Amino acid sequence: MPHLPNAVMWSIPAFVLLAVVEMVSYRFHPDDDAEGYAAKDAATSVGMGLGSLVFDLLWKIPIVAIYAAVYELTPLRVPVVWWTLPLMLLAQDFFYYWSHRGHHVIRILWACHVVHHSSRKFNLTTALRQPWTTWTVWPFYVPMIALGVHPAAVAFCSSVNLVYQFWIHTERIGTLPRPVEFVFNTPSHHRVHHASQGGYLDRNFGGILIVWDRLFGSFVPETERPVYGLTKNIDTYNPLRVATHEYVAIARDIAAARDWRERAGRVFRGPGWQPAAAAEAGLPEAGSPEAGRPEPVGESVR
Repeated sequence: MPHLPNAVMWSIPAFVLLAVVEMVSYRFHPDDDAEGYAAKDAATSVGMGLGSLVFDLLWKIPIVAIYAAVYELTPLRVPVVWWTLPLMLLAQDFFYYWSHRGHHVIRILWACHVVHHSSRKFNLTTALRQPWTTWTVWPFYVPMIALGVHPAAVAFCSSVNLVYQFWIHTERIGTLPRPVEFVFNTPSHHRVHHASQGGYLDRNFGGILIVWDRLFGSFVPETERPVYGLTKNIDTYNPLRVATHEYVAIARDIAAARDWRERAGRVFRGPGWQPAAAAEAGLPEAGSPEAGRPEPVGESVR
């Protein structure tokens, strides 16, 4: 198959340049309604991004082995030519939607993805705040491999999807023309996704396209000013704590659980799940910084 580049690595200079331009724009044209930049927050986001590049190399070793095994076992083959690449990108974006949604509604997956939502700012460096435990993502793309898509093509499509999402992490762009807003994920849609108020929680999961959210009932337009971050913020700039705090909270909740049913719920139910007795008594979540979070959209589509 032809060589496919890693779009993320090639885009790093553009990421840096655009982030600098956005910082300068806030300095010379401040916006009192925007969160803007804070030095420690931006440094943490950049540090998390650099760390993710290192850890992703480690996780790729077993993941590539699994993908290669599935690819060898399937009799199907999808050629990598000019007309199949757009179809692969479309398929990858579809599976990305379900991966992203799953990482919001299953707590052990949320423990990975919560890193990306931990900033109370919303700017281009927030896009770089990536988790260090992305081993939770790979199962969602196994169907593509089983259908005969080469693992390298899946990796390329994933990198294109990630690069696309960089520019939508900004408050400097308002709403775009209606046809664009209807089909594509935009800064307006993604601001909703990063908001922590109730009506915006667990919405707008799309990567490149927002049509998946419209089709599967998870779309909400931006109507009020978003409040970014978690429902209970972690108040730290320590990269290790940012990367692991929800795993620590899960371990604490498991240790405090009264039976195996509760232990399973603490791991596989939503981030705000509580056992029925505790919920009826109004008791707070034992360890999670997401305590008090309402049941996610996967449990009840609003």
